[in-house]
Amino acid sequence: MRGDPEHEYTRGTLCPKVNGFERTVHAPGRLLHPLIRTGPKGQGAFRRASWDEAVALIAQRWQALIAAHGRECLLPYTYAGTMGLIQRNAQEPLMHRLGASLLDRTICTSAQNAGWEQMMGHTPGSDPEEAVHSDLLFLWGINALATNIHFLTQVKAVKRNGGQVFLIDTHRQATAAHADRVFLVRPGSDGALALGMLHLLVREKRVDRAYLAREALGWDELERQVLPEHPPERTAALTGLSVEDVVFLARSYGNARAPFIRLGGAPSRYGNGGLNTRALICLPTAVGAWAKKGGGLLSSTNTGGAFDLRSFVRPDLLPGRTRTVNMNRLGHALNELDGPRVMSLFVASSNPAAVAPDQNAVLRGLGREDLFTVVHERFMTDTALYGDVVLPAPTMLETADLYRAYGHFYAQRVRPVIPPLGESRSNWETIQALARAMGLTDEVFQLSADEHIDLMLSKRTPWLDGVDLDALNRGEAVKLNVPRGKWLTPSGRIEIKNERLPEPLPRHRPTHADQDGDALPLRLQTAPALYRLNSSFTERAELSKKLGPQTLRLSPADAAVRGLTSGQRVTGFNAQGEVSFVLEVTDAIPSGIAVAEGVHSIQQGNARNVNGLTSQRLADTGGGSTFYDNRIDVRAEA
Repeated sequence: MRGDPEHEYTRGTLCPKVNGFERTVHAPGRLLHPLIRTGPKGQGAFRRASWDEAVALIAQRWQALIAAHGRECLLPYTYAGTMGLIQRNAQEPLMHRLGASLLDRTICTSAQNAGWEQMMGHTPGSDPEEAVHSDLLFLWGINALATNIHFLTQVKAVKRNGGQVFLIDTHRQATAAHADRVFLVRPGSDGALALGMLHLLVREKRVDRAYLAREALGWDELERQVLPEHPPERTAALTGLSVEDVVFLARSYGNARAPFIRLGGAPSRYGNGGLNTRALICLPTAVGAWAKKGGGLLSSTNTGGAFDLRSFVRPDLLPGRTRTVNMNRLGHALNELDGPRVMSLFVASSNPAAVAPDQNAVLRGLGREDLFTVVHERFMTDTALYGDVVLPAPTMLETADLYRAYGHFYAQRVRPVIPPLGESRSNWETIQALARAMGLTDEVFQLSADEHIDLMLSKRTPWLDGVDLDALNRGEAVKLNVPRGKWLTPSGRIEIKNERLPEPLPRHRPTHADQDGDALPLRLQTAPALYRLNSSFTERAELSKKLGPQTLRLSPADAAVRGLTSGQRVTGFNAQGEVSFVLEVTDAIPSGIAVAEGVHSIQQGNARNVNGLTSQRLADTGGGSTFYDNRIDVRAEA
């Protein structure tokens, strides 16, 4: 498997995790047959079963549980292990039809997405291909080398064209090698920095008042009520930067011809994540960068409206009012939620035992003997170990689907490259089998994945105007028709002030960890890894070897005060639990920060991974996760 050199955006480049993906397809640990549990939960004791037996057992248990406890006792837990529109959303029509509890799929950047929508509505983000024309590019809270490698093409082009690249993050990570300057800020202070820069842009008369009057709502209130609170001295105190750095950043941004911000998910994974996003969006608004070639801001492309999914996901099948469970609070849902209690969990395209916050609570819930858990997976994940029934799933090369992206504006239709290995069945084929076993005959369950894709493509949205659907159907990557020319907000303008919100104006608010005080001294940063995507790709020995052991990184000062040295086994601890790490001491980490990259498996010699230290607390909006908003301390392992 190799990258497609004719793809206009990726240009033949694949990330290290997907290079050699054929080794994932044919990995020795692939699940090839249905399994039924025979021993204690979590121990991996199963027997082989047929699909007929497994599906019949699931249908029987679901029918009995719904009869005894009510339809909402069934909870799906699915996410983005499969990114196609069909396979990722396959469970939706069945769960709607059964009236199961709804899942709020908020584990990634939902606070950022909500913050964007509160100001920008359904306006698409800036086109990443335009960034090459910028003379000042900010990589803000993003390790592009790990999470957005194709954007590095734009980064290199900006530098080649004489522009500058600044990286803003909490610690010096791998992408720093591609930046001209690196600025390290305190966790969760991104919004404070943006407001401090805006204060200086006003003071030095760098704002485009004609643009603001024409295109934005609420600038005058922001300038009058909020920005006076953020002079350089206070901004420096909040962010940990020097006053000189704050002034330098503001002047550089204000003097740039077309500044572009590539905003990562990190600033949104705090208790103030939505406000951070809104404050950052004010920067290109204040200088009119949206209207300049090469200027703007991209957090996500917001292509959700490109394809009409209603005929597939069928929310109209819901039998009535149904509760919603936030996926970041799975531990609470499994252990404490009542009325009714969650009695069955259906997991697909996710590994909550490893990736959900508050791992101890999640594992305690998964270990309940009265919880009937079904897991549809490619490999025996940490979650599959707790399954009562485990069903084999194919890889992306074995299924039909339609893909859109959140890092660029191209879409692609795919068909299977090879037949599914063993007895594996796609997400949609699995749902169809379960629907038949439950006696459901709705038309939605009768159509194949390709038939549903054809139906979606027959419903022309504005994003599909002028798009070559023949090329799309041939499997070529085609660029969507990105709606431009107006702000897709209720007012038709950028809504700096949004009266519909509890906080109408962007402000700096403390994070959860700020409010925790100094009970524990280190701010934990659960950063992405170069050779793993959350808990995925653990099946590839060569990638796991590159990732190395479960490591915690500390500054020399923080290690010295605790009498710790590199290579030592240490324990990170807080109210959530205790986790064992190998310590790495490095000056890439500022004092007061602890960094753990990647999500390791508890099957690889780790009793717990970093999520044994993360909490179920939510961000200020969108029900978002707060993976970066926790305090810990570290001691030598006994």
